Amino acid sequence: MVEHRTRNKTIRLSSEEIEQLELRLLNLNHNVGIEEITNRIINQNILAVTQFLPEKSVDLLFLDPPYNLTKTFNSNVFHSRSYQKYQEIFELWLKSLVPLLKDTASVYICSEWSTSNAIFEVANRYLKIQNRIVWQREKGRGAKKNWKNNSEDIWFCTVSNKYYFNVNAVKLRKKVIAPYRTAAGKPKDWQENHAGDRYRMTCPSNIWTDLTVPFWSMSENTPHPTQKPEKMLAKIILASSKVGDIILDPFLGSGTTAVVAKKLDRKFIGIELDPYYCCLALKRLNNAETDKRIQGYADGQFWERNTFAYQK
Repeated sequence: MVEHRTRNKTIRLSSEEIEQLELRLLNLNHNVGIEEITNRIINQNILAVTQFLPEKSVDLLFLDPPYNLTKTFNSNVFHSRSYQKYQEIFELWLKSLVPLLKDTASVYICSEWSTSNAIFEVANRYLKIQNRIVWQREKGRGAKKNWKNNSEDIWFCTVSNKYYFNVNAVKLRKKVIAPYRTAAGKPKDWQENHAGDRYRMTCPSNIWTDLTVPFWSMSENTPHPTQKPEKMLAKIILASSKVGDIILDPFLGSGTTAVVAKKLDRKFIGIELDPYYCCLALKRLNNAETDKRIQGYADGQFWERNTFAYQK
């Protein structure tokens, strides 16, 4: 247990830190321009604040709402409800966000299996659905009378058919098992580095098995119960935004979207109801001033597992 404590990198806050960081949070009660909210965190309910935000200002929306499960998020509890009721609340959220999107904007919506169809049905009314990503969460409780649930969905949508997507920025470096060569003896669709490692840069698919949910020994970990990995956001941000673009996360949680946006030279707007999570996000943003590493992504390449190409 002593070793566990010394290696635990979970980010936490002291009462003094909370007191100082809370001073930097926004609370809106009037219409604002984009400059007033760029690279800021708004500590309010999504439905109370979207009416004040400028229309057609967002290039990329990452939407990770509470899943239809009864779960405690620090000072707030989200209660599960019927399929129809969850669909209705999700539609209220999405409907309030659509006016904020540029015509060329992309949208990524997280979901779990039991309400993924509900989200699809709503999103299909307001957006153009381009794909469904399934990612392996790894963590998950075992089940004696069912299959262990360790995957989640991400719906990739756009406002129109004119949108930005940079496939070269998100290719995955994979080890070559069968290094075929041309008739001239040259590598066929693979490369070899100075150490003799043979690899191929492959186009990303809609099945992501190279992610690790943040846990206690990872420096990005926080107490937030549904924190997404920085590597996931790096994939989304690099694929669907350009340097300087504005990324909105209306369920910011402990700040992963904002932190990765900053590390990758994008701008962000975060909305989060719980002040403690807002302060965690601000502390992580402070850390990102001097540490721009993203575990699992290095030298412009995504690696098969987070443990590769990452130095402590």
